[in-house]
Amino acid sequence: MSKKILSILLFVCFSAAPLMAGSDVLGLWKTVDDETGEVKSIVKVYDYQGKIFGRILVTFEEGKVKDTYVNPKDRAEEVKGEPFYCGLDFIWNMQKAGEKYKKGKILDPQNGKVYSSEMWRDGSNLIVRGKIGPIGRNQTWLPANAGDFPSGVSEPSGLVPSIPK
Repeated sequence: MSKKILSILLFVCFSAAPLMAGSDVLGLWKTVDDETGEVKSIVKVYDYQGKIFGRILVTFEEGKVKDTYVNPKDRAEEVKGEPFYCGLDFIWNMQKAGEKYKKGKILDPQNGKVYSSEMWRDGSNLIVRGKIGPIGRNQTWLPANAGDFPSGVSEPSGLVPSIPK
């Protein structure tokens, strides 16, 4: 390989690195119940104006589709305004801080409580931490893809955050 081609390849790689900075957590993720190991939902982690958000797209119960953002039915009754679970932004304003994303918030839609949050990659998985001060709890999310969606449901694009009050 000539020095000129090698120089061009190195330039392209280093030029693209800042553009991919948030891409390590972006995409589709499966949340998993800590006790049963069952998939509970599919979440889309997305970038909006340089901050990271997370939205519930599909929920599961006992391995079967329970609800989707296309035609949501179940409401998060403990969250002000009782929004639908599917379509709910429950992670917001995460910001890159070294190898992690921090300074964001995460909502537990089961009880309506909001916690400080962090997230980072661990291999192919995503670790999401909700915390109060130094005390918190981690969840491991697994990669998801379009094949994990039920028939008639696809990954949305162009999401704009809608943060619960």
